[in-house]
Amino acid sequence: MSQSLLRLAAGSLLMSVALCASAGVSKNGSSYQDFTLSGVLQEIPGPMARCPSNFGGTIAGFGDSNLFGKVGFLSSDCITPNGSGYTFSQGHFIITTLTGELVFADYSGQFVPTGVGANFVFSNATFQVTGGTGRYAKASGGGDLTGGEDMGTGQGTIKLSGRVLLK
Repeated sequence: MSQSLLRLAAGSLLMSVALCASAGVSKNGSSYQDFTLSGVLQEIPGPMARCPSNFGGTIAGFGDSNLFGKVGFLSSDCITPNGSGYTFSQGHFIITTLTGELVFADYSGQFVPTGVGANFVFSNATFQVTGGTGRYAKASGGGDLTGGEDMGTGQGTIKLSGRVLLK
């Protein structure tokens, strides 16, 4: 398990370096703008000392955003069983843009079973942008987090939809 986590972290670091080395264009403004990010993810669940449940997930992925272009992202959250589903809380996103700037967001919600295999969907999940680096240092806003995951493989999709203020 720890070798898998190390491989994920090393792969994510290499992906971030590759993204930072590429050139890209980001839109910028001083008013709230519609924001979307759609991507694919891979989650590795396991022990996490910072969580009250002592269990959490580490997620790496990539996708496209209407404001930031192609992005890579890393996140981690705490996972707690809740009936037939799970609650995820204390989630922290780091989104890396092609220009190497970062956008930070917190998130929480629930995984609920779809009734098909080990497939779960996100329910009542939201995100809150908390800042970033460079031109996104004072970013704020938030919205809904949708998508799903195969709990057997950890593979899934994610979509963030909301409004972001880029100052």
